[in-house]
Amino acid sequence: MNKTLRIAIVDDEPDMRESISQWLVLSGFNTVTYPSAEEALKEIGPDWPGVVISDMRMPGMDGMAFLKRLMSIDSALPVIMITGHGDVPMAVEAMRIGAMDFMEKPFKPDRLTELAKKATQTRRMTLDNRALRRDLSEGQQVMSKLVGQSAAMERLREDILDLGQADGHVLIDGETGTGKTLVAHALHAVGPRASRKFVPVACAAFDAEKLSARLFGPAEDMIPAVEEARGGTLCLEDIEALPDALQARLLGFIADQASPAETRIIAISNARGDGRKPEDLLRPDLFYRLSALQITVPPLRARGEDILALFTRMTEQFADEYGCEPPQVNAQEAAQLLQAPWPGNVRQLINVAERAVLQNRRGSGSITSLLMSEGDEDQAQATTTEGKPLKEYVESFEKMLIDNTMRRHKGSIAAVMDELCLPRRTLNEKMAKYGLARGDYL
Repeated sequence: MNKTLRIAIVDDEPDMRESISQWLVLSGFNTVTYPSAEEALKEIGPDWPGVVISDMRMPGMDGMAFLKRLMSIDSALPVIMITGHGDVPMAVEAMRIGAMDFMEKPFKPDRLTELAKKATQTRRMTLDNRALRRDLSEGQQVMSKLVGQSAAMERLREDILDLGQADGHVLIDGETGTGKTLVAHALHAVGPRASRKFVPVACAAFDAEKLSARLFGPAEDMIPAVEEARGGTLCLEDIEALPDALQARLLGFIADQASPAETRIIAISNARGDGRKPEDLLRPDLFYRLSALQITVPPLRARGEDILALFTRMTEQFADEYGCEPPQVNAQEAAQLLQAPWPGNVRQLINVAERAVLQNRRGSGSITSLLMSEGDEDQAQATTTEGKPLKEYVESFEKMLIDNTMRRHKGSIAAVMDELCLPRRTLNEKMAKYGLARGDYL
């Protein structure tokens, strides 16, 4: 009936403890007994998976003091008090403090069963709701890391929300450094398996023998990944590095699962960045199993003004970490950031942002020099603005400049107007145009 939840029985009289426990066990409940409130408090904490039945009169900490401690630990914990006839007013006071109900001695066994059933149902609902809120919070936190307002990122977030709710296996591909592992975490965090395990395995990090042991066992001091992820998500990074023999074993594991699959597989491929395709590197039957649902993460160069937003966020984070001011980006540097080819994608942008902050702290160097040092002569040439239609980037730069200035002045319109030499009406119009709200900076 209620094997997943426990009923803690707290009473200093052994016969009473055992008789209540025996009856509840026969009624299908899982019980645990304690001779004192002090002993019970050693184990009962927030989100304790069960309910409490406690006597009112006990040596040491009595039932009323015990109840107050329990309510301070978890105010939603169902507590049923056992009271003698003369203690009824005290029991009513206990209910005012937070007890769910009370039983007056001698009580009927059926009444005990009824209250236990009601209490465990209430506790189950509370714990399920808390778990759901945590899952939603985790999903929101992961999704918030997918920064950007470009059409490519909007589509990516929509795909994650849609595919996160599906049961099928997923193949994620894209160039190196685009954030494929973050997308995999997001798919898990927004889906129905969010409360279950997410088990990542980097296929390229092991030789064939060790990879076989890690995935399927036997492995020393480690549960095989297919068992560890049971009911949750198994994330296979660099899936193209999986040897043919292990591809066959993985296909067998997938085929043996019922529908919908008990364990979801998210496969990540880096092949696209090498000019190859995942279907060229996996056996066809495995590829079609894994790619029933597919997400291609966009390269940074396809994300437009997201580049400036990401660069701003990263420089602010690194500046905070190093205890200095973030570098200010001028119009030419903004255009160069937008035009750079970014072969290393977001990972490369993060490296440039950190180096820009370190340069700024020393008072030397420029973003232009950093971009030129990131590649060969051809790439360096690609980051110059000479001959480029700079007007294409003016709006992106203007939005970034207003955003940065609002952040530094914590939403002070007067300070921003003064620094940017803008009348209030013009500033308001530009903020409305770029979707910037003063309340976001307060």
